[in-house]
Amino acid sequence: MEKEQRWYCPYPKGNLLLAKFRLEWMKKVQDNLPLNTRMRCSVSDTNMMISLSILLLLFLVYTIVPTVFIRVCGLGITKNIKRNNRIALTFDDGPNPEYTTQLLDLLKRYKIKGSFFVVGSKVKNNPDIIKRMHEEGHTIGIHHFDHISSWVLSPFHLRKQLDMTEKAIMECTHEKVTFYRPPWGHFNIFTQIASKKFQVIMWSDIFGDWKVETCKNDLLDQLRKTSTEGSILLLHDCGETLGADKEAPRYMIEALEVYLQETIKKGTQFITLKDL
Repeated sequence: MEKEQRWYCPYPKGNLLLAKFRLEWMKKVQDNLPLNTRMRCSVSDTNMMISLSILLLLFLVYTIVPTVFIRVCGLGITKNIKRNNRIALTFDDGPNPEYTTQLLDLLKRYKIKGSFFVVGSKVKNNPDIIKRMHEEGHTIGIHHFDHISSWVLSPFHLRKQLDMTEKAIMECTHEKVTFYRPPWGHFNIFTQIASKKFQVIMWSDIFGDWKVETCKNDLLDQLRKTSTEGSILLLHDCGETLGADKEAPRYMIEALEVYLQETIKKGTQFITLKDL
């Protein structure tokens, strides 16, 4: 029986300077391989490409396709409120012991009720803030137990994220949880089944306020341009999530106060999601 010939590459992996020589060497080896060996390699490469294509297709069907379809068609979600001269302020990713407290102080000063989509693990660490939100008349909704995209959650783990957050909120408020907003607005193919007992709230306006630069330079102008005819505004009271700047909420709150002063003078009213 003929012994299979082994080839050893003199150019190590990971060395970018030798990458060109390594590719040339691999081509030379392939050209010198027996025909049956080359055919096996070709079939193996084809099978791998087919498998990767199937996995990519399944990922798209499970994640991006339902997200685009639901958000574009507005299927089972709320993006605006059907009340003129009304705005709903909503805040994601908290509670944060520093900035959420400052935000609550600001809303109390202007007698405004907001809606907070909270992360369950942070609720467990800051129950007093959730109790204060509830006592001051704000709406509290679910934003997963961990700030994790539905794209990487199985149906079981998605349901678990919702249940754990609901339980954490209800332990503080002793009140039924009605509203849900998925992190990053991501849906998977099972989201609407898993969250069917909640009202899914999206937004009409989002501002990129998780970045300090945006808050300093653009946020106030963006807020001023929003419609007063039933808009749902999305802001963030915590800068600890992936891609956010830790101090961004500080500058968000500063811009928001100026916006509130100007908008209230125009007679616009701010409502909480409970008022829908």
